[in-house]
Amino acid sequence: MAKEVAGFIKLQIKGGAANPSPPVGPALGSKGINIMEFCKQFNARTQDKGGKVLPVVITYYTDKSFDFVVKTPPVAIQLLEATKQKSGSAEPNRKKVAEITWDQVKAIAEDKMPDLNCFTLDSAMTMVAGTARSMGIAVKGEFPGNK
Repeated sequence: MAKEVAGFIKLQIKGGAANPSPPVGPALGSKGINIMEFCKQFNARTQDKGGKVLPVVITYYTDKSFDFVVKTPPVAIQLLEATKQKSGSAEPNRKKVAEITWDQVKAIAEDKMPDLNCFTLDSAMTMVAGTARSMGIAVKGEFPGNK
């Protein structure tokens, strides 16, 4: 028989760098989950993505066991990496901090596609461009998708 799900925990942790300190320790400890076991499994699974912030959804069960799904890095972080910026603009409507091309937007959309709630690449590109716009990053050129 299937185990009964007790709940979910969503965290953002750097790849290969999970440790029992906050935010991981308190979030898991309050639910009675073995913190060191999670850290070992997470670090082993994400050692190739070291340093990148990765969202993780932990499903924990009534018998204190757990499993987790590692997602792709957030779009905002991928945009900052692509533009080599430290952060977005404080006033995105007035002050632009960088520019990216539609090819870069397409690459990010293709990478993030499994975690987005859209069906076509064009709609994924629109979502990524919207995130860029809200961060003060301008997208150069015309949208290459269907009009």
